[in-house]
Amino acid sequence: MAGPAFRAAAVRVRVPATSANIGPGFDAFGLSLGLYDDVVVRVAESGLHVDIAGEGADNLPRDESHLLVRALRTAFDVLGGQPRGLEVVCANRIPHGRGLGSSSAAICAGIVAARAVTTGGAERLDDTALLELATEIEGHPDNVAACLLGGFTLAWTDSGAARAIRMDPADSVVPVVFVPARPVLTETARGLLPKSVPHVDAAANAGRAALLLEALTRRPELLLPATEDRLHQDYRAPAMPESVELVNRLRADGVPAVISGAGPTVLALTEDGSAEKIAHTAGEEWTANRLALDLRGAGVLPLKGPDAGS
Repeated sequence: MAGPAFRAAAVRVRVPATSANIGPGFDAFGLSLGLYDDVVVRVAESGLHVDIAGEGADNLPRDESHLLVRALRTAFDVLGGQPRGLEVVCANRIPHGRGLGSSSAAICAGIVAARAVTTGGAERLDDTALLELATEIEGHPDNVAACLLGGFTLAWTDSGAARAIRMDPADSVVPVVFVPARPVLTETARGLLPKSVPHVDAAANAGRAALLLEALTRRPELLLPATEDRLHQDYRAPAMPESVELVNRLRADGVPAVISGAGPTVLALTEDGSAEKIAHTAGEEWTANRLALDLRGAGVLPLKGPDAGS
C-alpha cells in the first residue's frame, strides 16, 4: 500500500497548558488553561531542523530525541509513513517541570501537527484515536485529554483504551497559578506515593471527586471542600514543601488551592473579584499568573492572522 501524501504548506498548532488531578481527581481530572505553546511544522525535502524559542530553548534537544519530534514520528507511523524531511519551530510558553502539562502539550502538538500535514489525516487518525495515541506516548490520559479537548475533562481507560468526557467549567472560575523557580521531576513526585492508602482516605477522595464535578461546573461555592485531597499531595510534600505550605495557607484563608499535577506549581481556583488579590499573597519566590480557562483545546491555527504571535 502506498504511503500517505503530505501537504506542501506549513501548519501551525496551538496547545494549552493543563492542570491534572485538581485535588481529589488523581490521574483522572484535567483542566485546560489559557497558556499556550505554538508549533509550526513543515514537510521538507530532507533532514530534520528544530528551532526552539522560549521555555527550554537552552536545554531541549534539537534532534530525534525531542519529545515533540518523537510524537510526530509515532503519529506518522500510524498515519502510514514518514515524510522525507521536517522543519519544526517551537514557541514555548508553558513552564517545564512545573506540573502544567508541558510534556503533554509537546505530545499533543506533535500528533495534531502530523495529522494536519498528512493528506486525509483526519480520516486515518480520528479524535478518538488521537487521544489513545497521546495516552500511549504519555502513559496516562489526564493531561492529554484536557490538552486535546479543552475545558474540564474526566479521563479513564477501558480495556486498555483511553476515554474522556469534556465539561464546561463555570464561567466565574478564574485560575491563578503560582509557579516556583525550581522544577520537580514527575518521576520524583510519583515515586513518593505509597502502594496502598487507608480505606477511609480512599472513600473520602471518592466523595470529594464526585463533589468536584458539581463544584467546578455549576456550584463554584463548593470548590473548597470539593478540592480536598488525601491521596497524593501530602505524600509528595518532601519533594515540594514550599508548595504544600502555600496550598495549606491559601486553603486556611478559604481559597480552593491544590498542587497542579505532580507539582510544584500551586493552582488556586478563584472568583473574578478575588483573583488579583490572591495573586499578590504568595511572596517573591513565586511567579503568580492569572489565567483564563481554555475551552478549545489543541487546534490548528492560521500561520498569519489575529491569533498569530499572541
